[in-house]
Amino acid sequence: MGRVLIIYDTRTGNTEKMAKLVAEGARSVEGTEVRLKHVDEATKEDVLWADGIAVGSPTNMGLASWKIKRFFDDVIGDLWGEIDGKIGCAFSSSGGWGGGNEIACMSILTMLMNFGFLVFGVTDYVGKKFTLHYGAVVAGEPRSEEEKEACRRLGRRLAEFVAIYFDGKKELLDRVRKSPDKFVD
Repeated sequence: MGRVLIIYDTRTGNTEKMAKLVAEGARSVEGTEVRLKHVDEATKEDVLWADGIAVGSPTNMGLASWKIKRFFDDVIGDLWGEIDGKIGCAFSSSGGWGGGNEIACMSILTMLMNFGFLVFGVTDYVGKKFTLHYGAVVAGEPRSEEEKEACRRLGRRLAEFVAIYFDGKKELLDRVRKSPDKFVD
């Protein structure tokens, strides 16, 4: 059974709404156990438990929030070198489009890579000109179906990769590669 941890920080509730949609997507993969935790409640035991982790943050000046950075520095800092090979991804909400949310996702992915996580982007399009290459991103709260589906798709893809990599469910790899949403004109 794959284990997915979703850690998020939120100020206005927008990133929390995204986190719940990411969890919904992860739960859509049969056999996936999901833990959803605010960063203030997440522990290093949660990280040790998980096979895959989605980390979400409000965009703060183009970066992840200080609470997310503190989590990596102070809560799991001593796990460095012990959690290599887990799978990770990112999501972020900004105050507006062009607010730096893809850069915030990259800062999260960089932290995950420094801990040895295998990180990924999603090549699927969830709507016209709407992708999540660096993670799921929205301006404000997820309102449109494309924004909601981006969050769900990220969680589903994380759970699929966990099932493939940790549970040996190689048949899911064909489904991932043949996703019907590779391009929307």
